[in-house]
Amino acid sequence: MRSNFIALAVPFFFLLIGVELWVARARRRSVYRVGDAVGDLGCGMFQQVLLVFLSGAAIALYVWVYAHRLVTWRSAAAPWLIALIGVDLLYYWWHRASHEVNLLWAAHVVHHQSEDYNLAVALRQAILTSFTVQPFYAPLALIGVPPLVFVSVNALSTLYQFWIHTELVGRLGWLEAFLNTPSHHRVHHAMNPQYLDKNYGAVLIVWDRLFGTFAREEEAPVYGIVKPLGSYHPIWAQIQPLVALTAASLRAPRPIDKLRVWFASPAWTPEGALPYPGLADGSYLRRPKYDPSAPTAVQAYVLVQFALAVVVTTALMFTQATAPPAALAVGAVLVVLTLAASAGLLERRPWARPLEIGRLALALTAMAALLWVRRGG
Repeated sequence: MRSNFIALAVPFFFLLIGVELWVARARRRSVYRVGDAVGDLGCGMFQQVLLVFLSGAAIALYVWVYAHRLVTWRSAAAPWLIALIGVDLLYYWWHRASHEVNLLWAAHVVHHQSEDYNLAVALRQAILTSFTVQPFYAPLALIGVPPLVFVSVNALSTLYQFWIHTELVGRLGWLEAFLNTPSHHRVHHAMNPQYLDKNYGAVLIVWDRLFGTFAREEEAPVYGIVKPLGSYHPIWAQIQPLVALTAASLRAPRPIDKLRVWFASPAWTPEGALPYPGLADGSYLRRPKYDPSAPTAVQAYVLVQFALAVVVTTALMFTQATAPPAALAVGAVLVVLTLAASAGLLERRPWARPLEIGRLALALTAMAALLWVRRGG
């Protein structure tokens, strides 16, 4: 259900990205870099491709809890009203926990890895957050909010959060008092010390004001994370935080710290371990953005292949309930290979060209097989 809502919005996402590019050009501003945008969109595509196969599991807990609910509402309006407030409030607490607990942060940090801030960043989503958020929403199921109502309201919340990922919209006057706006969310994505772990809201900013996590945008935000990813690869982006957390656990000198690493704050450093360089003097704010230079022709080629992958991903999202599993699997493999090869080509990795040649061969073989099947074998 959730994927279909998002699939319907995909054309509007790219239309608005086009508008953002046009406005930025009219204002003589540069808000996009090809490699970073490919990494952002690739993370979202990788997430959606996997949810084609795992969307049932992502809401399984909610459905199970709803089957054991404490309340059944006679009023059709009551569950909607509860969901509208409850989804936003519980999202706040999940989002806050995802910045305060290493294991949850390892899932959520994917969304913060970009060193730019634009509408493509909104689509930079993590696979694991579809699962880490579910226990936080379970109380809504327990008090009788039906799954369809929850999924609908949650999708509306997700769609609202798309437009606030932009540098081109300033403050919005009196709306800033209660709504999450681009200004508020720029703070959330910044790594300036005074902005870290602030403004967790989804649609409403009132929870941050109420629970002491609000910060107003004043100093120009510097985007990214304290410990940078240093890659455009959307698959590595999903895996690297867990790899780093596992390595930190293995390096921790005391047995208790090996366990504590997983549940401590990302700011915590095990006893005897050196702090991350640049934190004490703030020099991490002045580091250059990750930006390996790929030739213009390579960038153009990657954009064409990437656009085709967007089409295939959208088709998978629309047909996940009706297409043959084999067709879904082939499409998913081709999309994932495209994401990997695109990042590798932009970063000039030695394995990228052989991977791209293999991907093209697989795509041609799949197309030939499809034509053969349609002609009756």
